[in-house]
Amino acid sequence: MIKKILVSQPKPATEKSPYYEIAQRYGVEVVFRPFIKVEGLTPAEFRSQHISILEHSAVVFTSRHSIDHFFGLCKAMRVHIPESMKYFCLSEQIALYIQKYIPYRKRKVFYGETGKMEALVPQMSKHKNERYLIPLSDVHNDSIANMLDEAGIAHTEAVMYRTVSNDFKEGEPFDYDMLIFFSPSGIQSLLKNFPKFKQNNIVIATYGPTTAQSVIDAGLRLDLQAPNDEHPSMSSALNAYLLKVNDD
Repeated sequence: MIKKILVSQPKPATEKSPYYEIAQRYGVEVVFRPFIKVEGLTPAEFRSQHISILEHSAVVFTSRHSIDHFFGLCKAMRVHIPESMKYFCLSEQIALYIQKYIPYRKRKVFYGETGKMEALVPQMSKHKNERYLIPLSDVHNDSIANMLDEAGIAHTEAVMYRTVSNDFKEGEPFDYDMLIFFSPSGIQSLLKNFPKFKQNNIVIATYGPTTAQSVIDAGLRLDLQAPNDEHPSMSSALNAYLLKVNDD
């Protein structure tokens, strides 16, 4: 029986989250408590990479975090971004988020249709004369760089933010029946906070193959993985899981 679930993500901005519906439907308590947090690099840390933002004519945004920390660094370093700068985003949702910092103009904001880099590269290839800057986290792989190299697109990867453990405070309760993770960093933070962690009857759920593999690599038991053939989202997989275990 699952009674209390930790979702390792920030609390949703609205009450329309499917997790609230699940909590009400099954009478469970859902706590939003990230195991990790994202923080920006300082100007001095960024300058150590010897990258000039203004030597680039286009920026590729893969997440809202990348937007926040790109514009945050530019402000801290007093870098004035010209109106001619173009912005390429993985999805329309990310593209619209740019409005938080600049006027949204379709002529200079481009986005992919699928939310995957493979769909954005063809659009970038139409603008091959641009020099692309890609803001990234300190934890990333070379998949984007390799893809752009193959397409012959000039680009620079720039680390602008990092993922750190969001440590539990002394006395903070840890009485959950289920833990839901969305990144390998969350698993690392769990083990950092609780070096002697014993899973026992605690259910562990993950979203994405790399997060699932990190659970296995840590010697823990993976009880629920999404997406899967029947459930494309974690909330859908969680609903099906609770329907089974809480009704038994």
